Amino acid sequence: MMKTRPAISFGPFTLALSVMLLGGSIGAVATSSIAAASAREQSRAEKQARREIGKARGALSHRQFAEAISHAEMAVTFEPNAADYRMTLAQGYLKAGRFQSARDAFGDALMLDPTNGKAALQFALMQVATGDWASARATLDSHATIIPVNDRGLALALAGDPVAAVEVLGTAARSPGADAKTRQNLALALALAGRWREAQVVVAIDVAPAEVAHRLLEWSTFSRPTSASDQVSALLGIMPVADTGQPQAIALSRAAAPMTAVAAAVAPVETAQPVEVAEQQPAAAERTPIVVAAVDPVGPTIGGVVFAPHSEVVQTVPTRRDARATTPVTMARIAALRPALAHTAKRPAKGGFYVQLGAYDSPAVARDAWIRAARRFAGLAGQVPQGAGIAAGGANFYRLSVGGFVREDAVAMCRDYRARGGNCFVRAGAGDQVALWARGRELASR
Repeated sequence: MMKTRPAISFGPFTLALSVMLLGGSIGAVATSSIAAASAREQSRAEKQARREIGKARGALSHRQFAEAISHAEMAVTFEPNAADYRMTLAQGYLKAGRFQSARDAFGDALMLDPTNGKAALQFALMQVATGDWASARATLDSHATIIPVNDRGLALALAGDPVAAVEVLGTAARSPGADAKTRQNLALALALAGRWREAQVVVAIDVAPAEVAHRLLEWSTFSRPTSASDQVSALLGIMPVADTGQPQAIALSRAAAPMTAVAAAVAPVETAQPVEVAEQQPAAAERTPIVVAAVDPVGPTIGGVVFAPHSEVVQTVPTRRDARATTPVTMARIAALRPALAHTAKRPAKGGFYVQLGAYDSPAVARDAWIRAARRFAGLAGQVPQGAGIAAGGANFYRLSVGGFVREDAVAMCRDYRARGGNCFVRAGAGDQVALWARGRELASR
């Protein structure tokens, strides 16, 4: 009998297995080659990015901002997820006066590194400079734990909430170890809130008496910006230029982490002229415009207030003080200011004038605005919100007001409300009635 070898019967399987092993080895070699090529490409991109960012930082140090931006943009192109490269690019935009591009780049850096307090602060400042105050306040609130309190307080004041700024900085100034920077930021926040006497007291703690009046006079001009970027550009010592934003090709996608939307209320549409309110201002023999030169953001600009590269808000203090000429002011005096900071409400006399707080898309939106305003300004306590529907520019609005008062009381209330960061003007009554959401409460109180 002929014997058959088992190997012959398993031959086809053995052959197939051999082919599979051969194919597997070929695939492994191909995959390895692709991975190696990819690694080489990545290595080349990293090296090129490092070269470009080095050139960018060198150009920044020599104030060659256009060149710095060009190299930084190339570095970001090669390494789009490098947060520190984004920060260098943002600083280039900032120093070149391109505030919108700087805002975008600081936002990208913050998205890549949510723990970067400097990026968060600078992003908020650029939101202020580009007119996005609501988003700036949201940025400052959501990153409160990583932004130094003295920087965040002053930034809140610039973002249109000096009341919150005074609260934040007042607490910090009364804490043990508070420095001159914190106290002077508090003084500026008080000035921006229209509380000039209190600002003068705090300024005098660290500034020689001969310089106090000059600083307050400078701040009085600073407190009246004519555009959204004025105050930030003055603090930085940088002149803004026309800018359309950073190139979209290098921008991070914000689909996964959308930026805070702008929540801007509709401006009043009345044609009446706003009432001019005389604020308490520091005395001065002569008022001259203050010209801020375009200097490095490490030197003094507005009254010694500076947003610097490493410690963003810096208040310079005279190196030598005449102890005999300096007013003896202590932190106890700041604590003594607390009673003066409280608003004493006075029931206005009856009359035909109203303080208009805004005009909104609907009564529901106006109601939300009223709730926020009443929380912010104690003078509205006990007042009944008034409302009326109006048509302007082909659209319908619901205006919000309080009244009716005699003219003097209306002007006083509007002035105090403005001092706390609000917007308003005084006008004669024009069909104002108890607001829709307050009518039930008003009838119940009669």
